[in-house]
Amino acid sequence: MEFRIDRTAFAEAVGRAVRALPARTPVPVLGGLLLEADAGRLAVTGFDFEAAVRVEAEAETAVSGRVLVPGRRLLEVCRVLPEGPVSCALEASRFTVEADGTRFGLSTLPLAEYPALPAAPAPYGTVDAAAFATAVAQVAVAAGRDDTLPLLTGVQLRLEGREMTLTASDRYRYAARRLEWRPEAAVDGVLEALLPARRLLDVARSLGRCGDVLIGWDPAGGGGLMGFEGGPTRTALRLLDGRLPAYQSLFDMAGAAVAEVECEGLAEAVRRVAVVAEANSPVRLDFSADGSVMLRAGFGDDVAVQRLPATLSGAEEMPVAFNPAYLLDALTSFESPRVRLELLGAGQRALLHGVPGPGADTAGDGTHRHLLMSVKQLV
Repeated sequence: MEFRIDRTAFAEAVGRAVRALPARTPVPVLGGLLLEADAGRLAVTGFDFEAAVRVEAEAETAVSGRVLVPGRRLLEVCRVLPEGPVSCALEASRFTVEADGTRFGLSTLPLAEYPALPAAPAPYGTVDAAAFATAVAQVAVAAGRDDTLPLLTGVQLRLEGREMTLTASDRYRYAARRLEWRPEAAVDGVLEALLPARRLLDVARSLGRCGDVLIGWDPAGGGGLMGFEGGPTRTALRLLDGRLPAYQSLFDMAGAAVAEVECEGLAEAVRRVAVVAEANSPVRLDFSADGSVMLRAGFGDDVAVQRLPATLSGAEEMPVAFNPAYLLDALTSFESPRVRLELLGAGQRALLHGVPGPGADTAGDGTHRHLLMSVKQLV
């Protein structure tokens, strides 16, 4: 095996593929990157049974071949290589990397022990890459972090006609986002898949500038994989078992009081007053029909307050309190200048969604909604 490649292209391919490698593994070969050189192309693949990432780059191939190299060590080498062309070769059991007089030798891993890579799922449809990256980021903040409850660590992808809906919940919050996509053929009924939130977020971010993302899936054929392809990168994610509970009844806020406030200003005020709050202590918001909301945090002599302009309808006043981290996650997930809050009261649900701005539809932007549970005991 022998090839020559531009240093920037090589470092980018290795950097993307290495993200699929496990942080720790009892199987040493899973810490390796598979390099395949053939016919003017280099393919770099990382795999850990839950995800497979394959990145291709142009290369001058003198001798075709395959080699398995320790992934993170190769990435460290790529980061310090001088700019310009890089020559790589397999010499017996050593992989050499040379550029502008600098030469590295790396040990290789047994290729025969490397597991078979999953087949790429069949093309199923396309979605705008930037819109998809934004949507995944908006809902992934509501996914759980507890790996003992894998169902709640996922983002559920629902396909119905030409509409894609992404949802996530950790039991204390529930985010939902709708966007358009373009199926390869008519989608029969409703199809759902649950994907690991952290993995999906990483994939969506890496493909955000690719124009379109090709989604690969075979719901009928099984296999438990969903593929995402954009530019030179192809990723396959293994699906999680189960599905999230339906959110439609939770998002029904009949009889709620409705408040509206400037989104960035409210987020900054929450950050400011929360500095005096103890860990997990709530921030209280007192909405008033006089056109303001008072934020309060802390206890005893350690307190902070700030008043902001806000509107309230459906009640003379509405006191609610939230976990400040959860509230900030929700507020910063919106791109609109204002946010609308539908409030049922302390200890009950609160539904947030964006309002595009003055003079826009007062119903708000329903493509992205974020449900929070307010704290029952007010501060």
